[in-house]
Amino acid sequence: MKHPNRIEQEFHQVLSSLQDFLLSQKEQGVLGLPLQHQRTTVNKDQQLENIRSELGECTRCKLHQHRRHIVFGTGNPAAQLVFVGEGPGGEEDVQGKPFVGRAGQLLTKIINSIDLTREEVYIANIIKCRPPNNRNPEPDEIKACEPFLIKQLDAIKPKIICALGTFAAQTLLETDERISRLRGKFIPYRNSRLIATFHPAFLLRNPQRKRDVWEDMKMIRKEYVRSERLC
Repeated sequence: MKHPNRIEQEFHQVLSSLQDFLLSQKEQGVLGLPLQHQRTTVNKDQQLENIRSELGECTRCKLHQHRRHIVFGTGNPAAQLVFVGEGPGGEEDVQGKPFVGRAGQLLTKIINSIDLTREEVYIANIIKCRPPNNRNPEPDEIKACEPFLIKQLDAIKPKIICALGTFAAQTLLETDERISRLRGKFIPYRNSRLIATFHPAFLLRNPQRKRDVWEDMKMIRKEYVRSERLC
């Protein structure tokens, strides 16, 4: 058993070391210790930057031949909710950001309808480059690009993933099931829960299906609130 004087000496040594550390931090301009969630966000942000650096000016498939910009993804690195679409369209190719055209404007409204903003969620696509004439991505293109999406999801660790449209849902779930049969329910996916819904571009052509998407969004909102309470 340690002598009381010895314990007191060790305590003062620890206290002195802590004071020295805090003074050194203050001299470097650090005025307070970061909160845990801030450290997590910074860490995830760095992970996403590393993934983007690994992707580089990608030439892993033929889509690079006609693209203007790689569309990596945008939003909150610590998002609880991630939206995954098929691939960039014309406006996205020009701006280098996902969902910025007419379908993107509708997606923004959909996100706002569940009391969230684009800055609070994360938005990405199965593939990072626009296919010619907005055709569906081909198997070799998916094989080259999807691993980077998976790395993004693993870095962000969202509680909920919303697959937008048939292609995104079928690719992530590795199924041929139609979107009409996949939507309206949560499906376990990696360490998240995935729900599929109609793509905003589809809704622009078929506005009568907006009611179905609203029902899916209500499910997402309920699960989102539940997840927030558990954090």
